[in-house]
Amino acid sequence: MVPNNERLDRVVLEARQAREKREQGYRERALKIYPWVCGRCTREFTHANLRELTVHHRDHNHDNNPPDGSNWELLCLYCHDNEHQKQLEFAQRGVGNLGGRNDGRSGGGATHSPFAALAGMLKGKSGAD
Repeated sequence: MVPNNERLDRVVLEARQAREKREQGYRERALKIYPWVCGRCTREFTHANLRELTVHHRDHNHDNNPPDGSNWELLCLYCHDNEHQKQLEFAQRGVGNLGGRNDGRSGGGATHSPFAALAGMLKGKSGAD
């Protein structure tokens, strides 16, 4: 069987373009700016376990990505989950300084909804693969 070089070249080009797009994303930028250490528990990371280091948006707005990284901090999976859990608990109680209210009504809370567009994306995948 003769290899299809044109198809292979296209796959390699698409992989390179995808990598470049990811590198422009806020996670790749944050990993270049900050040392690979969790901002809470100070656990250090290497290439082997870097997937366990996440970018946390300090103001909980995933659309706020200044080029200087001032809205980001690197947190391990566990500390990141803990940070968001604290935010949810403050919002449910209506107290605290993380966007909650002191009058008993709910308010503030995280602004990012990771599954907001999921239904639309799934409709676009209806058997076209």
